[in-house]
Amino acid sequence: MNRAVIVEAKRTPIGKKNGMLRHIQPHELAAPVLQSLAEGLENIIDEVILGNVVGPGGNVARVASLEAGLPLSVTGITIDRQCSAGLEAIRMACYFVQGRAGNCYLAGGVESSSTSPFPERARFSPDSIGDPDMGVAAELVAKEYGISRTKQDQFALLSYERSWASFQADLFNEEIVPISTQSVDEEFSKKRNYELLLKRAKPIFMKENGTVTAANSCGINDGASAVLVMEEKLAKMNGFNPVIRFVDSVVSGVHPNFPGISPVPAITELLSRNKLVMDDIDIIEINEAFASKIVACQEQLSIPSDKLNVCGGALTMGHPYGASGAILVTRLVHEVKRRKNAKYVIAAVGSGGGIGVAILFEVVM
Repeated sequence: MNRAVIVEAKRTPIGKKNGMLRHIQPHELAAPVLQSLAEGLENIIDEVILGNVVGPGGNVARVASLEAGLPLSVTGITIDRQCSAGLEAIRMACYFVQGRAGNCYLAGGVESSSTSPFPERARFSPDSIGDPDMGVAAELVAKEYGISRTKQDQFALLSYERSWASFQADLFNEEIVPISTQSVDEEFSKKRNYELLLKRAKPIFMKENGTVTAANSCGINDGASAVLVMEEKLAKMNGFNPVIRFVDSVVSGVHPNFPGISPVPAITELLSRNKLVMDDIDIIEINEAFASKIVACQEQLSIPSDKLNVCGGALTMGHPYGASGAILVTRLVHEVKRRKNAKYVIAAVGSGGGIGVAILFEVVM
């Protein structure tokens, strides 16, 4: 079996909906990232695989590939698994390499909420089962798993403090490909009194006994991210030092009313069938769509705080749906580069419809 490795990972700065990236179409957001990753490898890239959720339709990956100036021979495929689409694109590329379908892929995701033509969200589930908005689903998770407003606010504050500290330490610089003169996440245009924001925020999805607020939820955002997935021997032949190697992945399904908890069965099975326990995992990135979801996952999986989203996450920096899973992997790639002793890392996303995707990587640097 061929082995799939990730040798590089990049992203754009993340903008707020109708913010600094508001006029940039999805293919234009993704193109600079693809161009950066493809430099010098244009003639060996097999395909571009991108997740996209609220875009214009059509094959955004192919359009982005052409916009990036890649050869006409580099094909593209666009997929939608809601918030886990970017992670699924990477998962798919890794399996393509393992199965000898190809040897070199650009995989990730892109989202331009600002230019989306859709006035309303897509359906996640039939009415007979229940199709709550994601915010309402976050409230349902909080109630089902006993995640109080206090716990949610504490995690949201920790996320902000970690992401701000990482920004101040320039840890995001190596991740980011500037786009349209922008090179900094819009959230970091100024420091905020996040603790005060949390105290003042009111429940927005359930007025009576609600716990989910705008301050302990992610924003709606624009951005793109991708990674360079290669067959390990080919990567080394081309002068790359692989950073992480694909080991295994799991996709799990839960009740669509509780999508936020879907990473739990995915990660549980991933650990079990690879004969690992949580102590064996050095870093875990789980998308922070809502604090209730991430706290529930942390408690159910007994994840130590110092292993989970160590540089902050979507609660602070934002959640460009189709790109978020790829941003998690990008964060892992750059974090393990800064460490000397990491061995295993995991990226996971819970998405609309009650689908959890988790990928296990081995550090090979």
